[in-house]
Amino acid sequence: MTATVQSSRWHFREPGVIPGFGLTFGFAVCYLSLVILIPLSGLVWHSSNLGWDAFWALASDPRTIAALKISFGSAVLAALINTVFGLVVAWVLVRYRFPGRRIVDSVVDLPFALPTAVAGIALATLYAPNGMIGAWLADFGFKVAFTPAGIVVALVFIGLPFIVRTVQPVLEEVDREIEEAAATLGASRLDIVRRVLLPGLLPAILTGFAMAMARGIGEYGSVIFIAGNIPYVSEIAPLLIVIRLEEFNYAAATAVGVVMLSISFLMLLIINLIQAWSRGRFGHG
Repeated sequence: MTATVQSSRWHFREPGVIPGFGLTFGFAVCYLSLVILIPLSGLVWHSSNLGWDAFWALASDPRTIAALKISFGSAVLAALINTVFGLVVAWVLVRYRFPGRRIVDSVVDLPFALPTAVAGIALATLYAPNGMIGAWLADFGFKVAFTPAGIVVALVFIGLPFIVRTVQPVLEEVDREIEEAAATLGASRLDIVRRVLLPGLLPAILTGFAMAMARGIGEYGSVIFIAGNIPYVSEIAPLLIVIRLEEFNYAAATAVGVVMLSISFLMLLIINLIQAWSRGRFGHG
């Protein structure tokens, strides 16, 4: 009974065969502090010198609010689009064998290697009113470049690999015999996807969604060329920070940065909590 109670208690460190926990844990904490925690703490500390009233006045500026809405709204929308189509791409790459599959698999990683400025110029050229795709869309009354829609297009481009590369390895581990057993028991294709596949893929999908969204929130290079950068219309928060810095308005730039940091942290925390719940609920992922 005593052994059972002790084994169920939470342990700071699980017993392991390989030694060196103290050294590696200390190095990990030190490295994360130097690279992430200390710079972010400096940003928060600098904003605290403004005082609450001054900080709130800068953070609640209408132009700041508009830029934050555009950045976060576009990032969430692009991540949702990538979640659907990235899952389809991962499914095709894992479940089917066809000529050129390795080429398609390599193309998925191009947004990782391509400079964001090059991606922005290419997208703006294609989706401009006189571009190859933009001219065709203009015939139907749609305008993408230099509008908020252009921001979503750019974020979809740079965020797709995050969904595919997080879902793909998990999908490869799914045993097809489980699907065949469900079909033998009378489950429809929709039931197999909804009750057999998606529960196991949900943690990976949430991870990819969070990574794509986080990348989209802070994206700058690929967006400024296609967004139009019109205040209150298509101006993103990272661009507004750069503008404030060029105006030597460091207080306003700091305020926008802290607000972005706070909202991003809260959104990622909620997604991670949902991801942890899904892992506990379905037992894998």
